[in-house]
Amino acid sequence: MSLFIHNELAKPGRKFAFKQILISIIIVLACSVATYFIWGLSFAHSVLAGGAISIIPNFIFAHKAFKYAGARSSEKVLDSFYSGEKLKIVLTAVLFALAFRFLAIEPIAFFSSFCLVVALPLLTPFLFKL
Repeated sequence: MSLFIHNELAKPGRKFAFKQILISIIIVLACSVATYFIWGLSFAHSVLAGGAISIIPNFIFAHKAFKYAGARSSEKVLDSFYSGEKLKIVLTAVLFALAFRFLAIEPIAFFSSFCLVVALPLLTPFLFKL
């Protein structure tokens, strides 16, 4: 039995995490389209950027954190979660720095979108049946 990415025990967690990421992508795209029609293109770009800065590290964390499962690989599970979380924090900081350096940001739209995506995993169990 392979303990790498094809571990059957890790499949439910990986599936749940990727469903939440997909919901986040759909909500950010919908918010961006709505923002475009209400406030214009620069606000819509800011909403997309804020959402992407939260979604991309979450995707990488989910990929890294759900590689292993089971009692035999408990140390690997713990290591993959810790290294995934470290990578997520560093990547988020780097993406923030790049956004502030190279994009024209509308702060309210940008941070609202980022905070929405950060809070979304807490809200999805109440809003959707995953």
